[in-house]
Amino acid sequence: MSSRIEIQKRCKWCGNLFTAHKTTTEYCSHRCANLAYKDKIRKQRIESYNQEIGKSIRLPSRPDKEYLTPTEVSILLGVGRTSIYRYIKTGKIKVIRFNRKTLIKRTNIENMSDYIDMNEATEGIKDKSPITDFYTTAEVKEIYHVNESWIFAIAKKHGIPRTFNRGKTYWSKKHIDAYFAKKAPDPDISEWYSTQDMQEKFGMTLSAIYTFAHKNAIPKKKEGIMVYYSKKHVDIAKGIAKPEETMYYTVAEAMEKFNLTRDQLYHYVKWHHISKIKKGKYTFISRAELDKLLAPPKIE
Repeated sequence: MSSRIEIQKRCKWCGNLFTAHKTTTEYCSHRCANLAYKDKIRKQRIESYNQEIGKSIRLPSRPDKEYLTPTEVSILLGVGRTSIYRYIKTGKIKVIRFNRKTLIKRTNIENMSDYIDMNEATEGIKDKSPITDFYTTAEVKEIYHVNESWIFAIAKKHGIPRTFNRGKTYWSKKHIDAYFAKKAPDPDISEWYSTQDMQEKFGMTLSAIYTFAHKNAIPKKKEGIMVYYSKKHVDIAKGIAKPEETMYYTVAEAMEKFNLTRDQLYHYVKWHHISKIKKGKYTFISRAELDKLLAPPKIE
């Protein structure tokens, strides 16, 4: 049974007059109530986003902090961290190295805005030139031996540009080639275990193989639906072969041995001109030079 109350009210959303049967009714229709609710949620999200942005742009240090890290300096000056390291290398910013940390005195960067070259500071921004070279889906499948569903999944995950024309999907040739170049196996690896080989030799299940390979950073390659794992690395991880003494550290080995972040390691390599080589997607850093640089101080 409907209410006998009839109250003339003005809709808070559209502004039209309507007859309400409850004192709490604020909207003339379900549509207006729904639109008002969506608008309220939208405003809440915008406010929340603005609050998060406000937090993220604050300098993560006390105003009276005398020494800053390169990251804090980049936030303070409003330029990229790569630019700060470039200024350090060229001597525009004086630094102090203490306990494997790079610190910058606040007074040394107070007048940096007077001579920062904004064109230099924005170097490294990707060129947004138009893409003109493409692979069809069939060509990607034929060249790299992958399934069509896999192509779409990887392209979505890594943001590979694509376009459609006359019912066909075309993929950016440059981006596809770059992705598979990073995934290319180390050319020095010549012996491989297939998944079936590892199941038979070590009695491992598929899930155990995947976990083992991920935990021990075993190099792998994929040919069609078959996955292969480096025999040398598997045997070393299993303890049936001894690791060879090499002239180089991998990035992961150097980070672990010297307790460095990836950024710190690359900064030392670049700043002190440490020799390095690249094989496929792997970077190797001279063991002797890095050991000498980061050796504990001594008095002879």
